[in-house]
Amino acid sequence: MSETRVSTLPVDALTVRLADYGDATDAAAVIDLLDAYARDPMGGGAPLADRVRTSLVSMLAAHPGAFTLLAFLDGRPAGFANCFTGLSTFAARPLVNIHDIAVAPGQRGTGIGKALMLAIEAEARVRGACKITLEVLSGNVRAKALYAALGYGDYALDPQAGTAQFWEKKL
Repeated sequence: MSETRVSTLPVDALTVRLADYGDATDAAAVIDLLDAYARDPMGGGAPLADRVRTSLVSMLAAHPGAFTLLAFLDGRPAGFANCFTGLSTFAARPLVNIHDIAVAPGQRGTGIGKALMLAIEAEARVRGACKITLEVLSGNVRAKALYAALGYGDYALDPQAGTAQFWEKKL
């Protein structure tokens, strides 16, 4: 995947690229950005557990279809997206699920989120995906506005049956 640039920032200021899980700098960026997101109220408001900090990157590297996009502003990590390739059984094609996406506090509203979303779409196309899925908190108005502006929204297989919902059961 080539680097993605956005016009809301100077041309050379922002780059988005795939993370190299084997690179110590990229691995640290993945953990630091995820930890900042976890500490945010939209991420649960608590730091990552030590076990997660020490094992996540190697688990991502070992997980088939996992990929992370890192956004750098002036060479410093400014945002990330952890994604997983799955399978759409109805389309018999890959799909990409955005599991985590966040922009570092202090960098929000600058176009980094949009650049990450466009880079995810480009990577999904490279992988032959038929769609991209994500979850968003109902109160995350800024994220919902971005996603809607990029063409994301609720879906229904049959409008009479209602829209899809994302549920969980913690184990």
